[in-house]
Amino acid sequence: MAVSDVNAPPGYSHDTEKDSSRAVPSNEEIVQRNVFGDETHRRLKGRHIQLIGIGGTIGTVLFVQIGKGLMQGGPGSLFIAFSFWCLIVLTITMAVAEMVSYTPISSPFVRFAGVYVDEALGFASGWNFFIFEAALVPFEVTACHFILQFWTDAIPVGATIAVIIVLYALINLMAIQYFGETEFWASVGKVILIVGLIFFTFIVMVGGNPQGDAFGFTYWKSPGAFNTLYYDGALGKFVGFLSCLIQAAFSISGPDYVAMAAGEAENPRKILPRAFKTVFYRLTCFFVLGSLCVGILVPYDDPNMIAAFRDGKSGAAASPYVIAMDRLGIRILPHIVNAMILVSAFSAGNSYVFCATRSLYGLALEGKAPRFLKICTKTGVPIYCVAVVLVIALLSFLQLSNSSAVVLSWFVSLVTASQLINFCVICFTYLCFYRAMKVQNFDRSVLPYRAWFMPYAAYIGLVATFIMVFVGGYTVFLPGMWDVPNFLFSYTSVGLFPILYMGWKIAHKTKVRKPTEIDLKYNLAPIEEYEQNFVSQPPKNWFEKILHFLFE
Repeated sequence: MAVSDVNAPPGYSHDTEKDSSRAVPSNEEIVQRNVFGDETHRRLKGRHIQLIGIGGTIGTVLFVQIGKGLMQGGPGSLFIAFSFWCLIVLTITMAVAEMVSYTPISSPFVRFAGVYVDEALGFASGWNFFIFEAALVPFEVTACHFILQFWTDAIPVGATIAVIIVLYALINLMAIQYFGETEFWASVGKVILIVGLIFFTFIVMVGGNPQGDAFGFTYWKSPGAFNTLYYDGALGKFVGFLSCLIQAAFSISGPDYVAMAAGEAENPRKILPRAFKTVFYRLTCFFVLGSLCVGILVPYDDPNMIAAFRDGKSGAAASPYVIAMDRLGIRILPHIVNAMILVSAFSAGNSYVFCATRSLYGLALEGKAPRFLKICTKTGVPIYCVAVVLVIALLSFLQLSNSSAVVLSWFVSLVTASQLINFCVICFTYLCFYRAMKVQNFDRSVLPYRAWFMPYAAYIGLVATFIMVFVGGYTVFLPGMWDVPNFLFSYTSVGLFPILYMGWKIAHKTKVRKPTEIDLKYNLAPIEEYEQNFVSQPPKNWFEKILHFLFE
């Protein structure tokens, strides 16, 4: 039976039914050493963390919407834009990895903004991230129905939405280790799909196709590597590149999903540094090679691709990979790809439910959301937070009065700026954290993960993401292209963030913390105690040994 320890931090509990002769408890007896009422459990292994990070990032964009970037900018612009943005994401990954590996708590970077900078910034960034993640849930639910329409239009929209939301509820109400296992295998499917498509590209480009055509990089020469958008000449090519860069900014993330699982990670200071690095390198490989592959397979002026996006064709019909398969006379693979894309979309939505739930839970722990949201089940699931996120998922029913393609574009515009604002906050928070360590003579060499090229990398990430926040909706400012709905969806987050910040600041009279005032030992005691008591469990069988070798 779990009882409280009067000498432990608030919310701390441990199992008293154990062998008194054993000095160190086993993993099953170690429950999350909690503070501020945190009742989540540390049950996620390294492989779960890594695949949650990959699964939350790889959705339908890498397989379908990436074709829109190819169409607008050409293969050269798409490849350069995705490669460049991966470097920006690297700076953000290093910043968040150093902070989170040092203090692995629930909703870490959301709470760090309040601890290392200003409570008002913590409030604004926390709600911004929650809105971002919560809005992505109906995006993927909408995408799932969109993908199903590749096979048939007979499935009612309402039925698809209801089934998916119920499945999300069942999965996210399970104990965290079972959620992690579900997401792990779903994300493995995504990895198999993208790796398979990369190999498919190589095989067909060297002549391994029904037509025996070794086309190589033909489409980079004709019609060319760069397309013009809205304008002719160099300006048109730059605008095309800018559109590709905006898509890359929406598509590529990763460190935030790894960070959100930190509070439920087993032995976090050991597995998180590896998870951050592994997730970044794998995602970079997938996105950079993926952007290269679509430019090899399909020309940017392909009439079928242009028609697919213009007419809002369903599912994989707009995927450059499926369009290439049709061009080459390959008939079976498109259905397999569409099925895997469906799994990918479902898994991404599942990750977004998890991250939105944990961000809302972190806000509640910090007193920045209603207190009842702190309530967890016996298995450590913040049940009311899950309920709130799933209520927001009901926005998917907008499809009943609009086309799936239109609704998808709304959610993309809404969340792109939110993600970039979140990255800005991470970089700025790290700079304050770094400055506090320097002023307080904190030895960075003792950190579980020490980022290189700091603080300059954080400055680069801050400047790049700050600029992109305002560039995202640039098309509404072009002559003759003003559109009120597009403007609102593109810049609502930009206007809402300062309102949230100033509202909390004025109401609670918060101040920006000086470097000497920042608590660098925030929440460290229970984490260090957990580390001392943690006992690693060896793999039980050959299958677990393989997983341990690959991911741990």
